[in-house]
Amino acid sequence: MSRIDFLGTGNAFTPLGRSHALAVIDRKIMIDAPPSLIPQLRKFGIRTSQISHLLFTHWHADHTFGFPFFLLERKYISDTKNEQELNIYLRPRGKEFLTNLCNMGFPGSLENEFDTMANWNEMEEAELTGTNWKFERFPVCHTPETDPHGYELKHKNKFVVLHCGDSGPCEEIEKRTVNANVIILEMGMPDIGDFPYHYTPKGVKDLSERNPDKMILVTHNYASSKNNSEGFPIPELPENVHQLEDGDAIIFDENGPVRLLKKGEEK
Repeated sequence: MSRIDFLGTGNAFTPLGRSHALAVIDRKIMIDAPPSLIPQLRKFGIRTSQISHLLFTHWHADHTFGFPFFLLERKYISDTKNEQELNIYLRPRGKEFLTNLCNMGFPGSLENEFDTMANWNEMEEAELTGTNWKFERFPVCHTPETDPHGYELKHKNKFVVLHCGDSGPCEEIEKRTVNANVIILEMGMPDIGDFPYHYTPKGVKDLSERNPDKMILVTHNYASSKNNSEGFPIPELPENVHQLEDGDAIIFDENGPVRLLKKGEEK
């Protein structure tokens, strides 16, 4: 059985009831490193040293500013002997960006250990060793200066998860939905203007209409969580679209369909 946990589901502004968007696959693969990742991981009983693969989608602060804390916590708390392998997957110049971020945040604490604490990888596709997953990275439509990409994640049993990162509607996402079992989509802005770099409820509905047989999971949500009456209300979306809450998860195995677990539900 494989499992994807959504430790946070909010956009950069962390709407009421939501932490920054963060997904962890099988407690080994983490997508992005938001500022609040340490308390998010601890809340769900995941140690930083359990993460063996870290995939970055782009360079906005709500997806990267937790990285210095992540490395520092591994060094001084959860992996003091540097025994646990960490593989980082990112675009060219990403290592420079992240090392500068660490040196700015914790000068003198990490600067001589970037190459000993992690393996840095710029390949566009790779097998994630020690897991049942592999990925192919693809470009998406977001702020160009952040070098935005998504990940097509393929399980050994042929199950495909399309993690679209931060993006507005684009050709790469459209053509990859055909082979996807689950589409993880951001919805960073409401329908109050023209936002080409984000999906809005209208964009999500349009994608759903073209993919009625797909499970679409909305994260990086602009709206407050369902238990909060303040802020932007949760929009109504088609039945195959699920607006995730912090703590939700999906599970699947070789013999059954994918299941959505709401926070607090057992397997």
